[in-house]
Amino acid sequence: MKYLNQLRDFDALRIHLASTEEILNWSFGEVIKPETINYRTFKAVRGGLFDEKIFGPTKNFECYCGKYKGIRYKGVICDKCGVEVAHSRVRRERMGHISLASPVVHVWFFRGIPSKLAILTDVSPRKISSVIYFSSFIALSVDKQSRAKAVAMVDKDLEMSELHYEETLNKKIKEVEDEYAQKAQEFSGDELKLKEHSLKLQQKIQILKNKLAQNWDEQSQFYKMIRKKIEGIELFSVVSDNEYVQMQKYLDVFADMQIGGTAIKKILDGIDLEQLSKDIREELESSKGQKTVKLMRRLNVIEQFRKAGVSPSNMVMEALPVIPSDLRPLVQLDGGRFASSDLNDLYRAIINRNNRLKKLQDIGAPEVILRNEQRMLQESVDALLDDSKKRNQTRSRRGVKELRSLSDMVKGKQ
Repeated sequence: MKYLNQLRDFDALRIHLASTEEILNWSFGEVIKPETINYRTFKAVRGGLFDEKIFGPTKNFECYCGKYKGIRYKGVICDKCGVEVAHSRVRRERMGHISLASPVVHVWFFRGIPSKLAILTDVSPRKISSVIYFSSFIALSVDKQSRAKAVAMVDKDLEMSELHYEETLNKKIKEVEDEYAQKAQEFSGDELKLKEHSLKLQQKIQILKNKLAQNWDEQSQFYKMIRKKIEGIELFSVVSDNEYVQMQKYLDVFADMQIGGTAIKKILDGIDLEQLSKDIREELESSKGQKTVKLMRRLNVIEQFRKAGVSPSNMVMEALPVIPSDLRPLVQLDGGRFASSDLNDLYRAIINRNNRLKKLQDIGAPEVILRNEQRMLQESVDALLDDSKKRNQTRSRRGVKELRSLSDMVKGKQ
């Protein structure tokens, strides 16, 4: 506070990944409501994006309710409204936070080129993105001994399917034969009609066999495909949502399959940078060509994290910082209208989706609904941090305003 009225020169600015603990230490309170101000009273909404209890008073040395006024009460926290009596300039430095209902991966580290997250985990950027956006599952652990049980389950299901096919075929043939046997009695004594009737019976049985054989062949190929995929599942293998549904019964036996930011956080929590650096250096001694280039790129990323003293798990956020309110102002215009920073709209979308996800979790909503809400929360945080990459990939809709993200606002600053 004592430096707010002084200009300070600096030579450089360093940006680094903050842990959840650091974000909570910066914060003066949690923002839980998407509203900014009450448009009748023009006062900040409690718990909202301009809450005076979190970001400081809007009037110099005056609390929200007006109980304490004047510089003599400086530093006093009002027992009625909870606002600290201070200079309004603190609204340029005090931060809040949003406790995320689901972990969110920082967009800079998985969408950037090259993708730091993809290099560190040795998983392709496309597959990493599919896991983050809830369209694929990733194997966090694989028990090779239990895999044999899963393969045996597939073989048993294939065998049962074959038995079912044979039973169905025999049953259908018997039904057709019984039906034709009754009709054959009508043609007793007419040898020509009996032969014609017998030929039709054989043709119908053959058509039935061909149809069931085709169904059985498809079923057999399906189980063989599942068996092959199960045998190919290794640590950090990625399977699509549809494949997971088909194989879930077998995958649950030997693999821990996870999805979304939760899966990425568990992977990063398990990374030992020191040991990984040592292992890659040993592997470099015997590697050649393109593999050496790939290992060197991965080692470079690992060393960057080590030298910075940053944990890789910080790439996944469980709390989102809310920048000071005066850095994303709401300005009243002529005619009673207001002009608001784009950041307020982006934060509002995050809070709405986060609150909706929390409610769905509380009522025990189906997994498919929760995943969709988690994906939407990830997308809304991406839009706040840096929406430029997604904007380049998809054509903007006509008449829809493109909101400027935090990265857009920082660009070009010198």
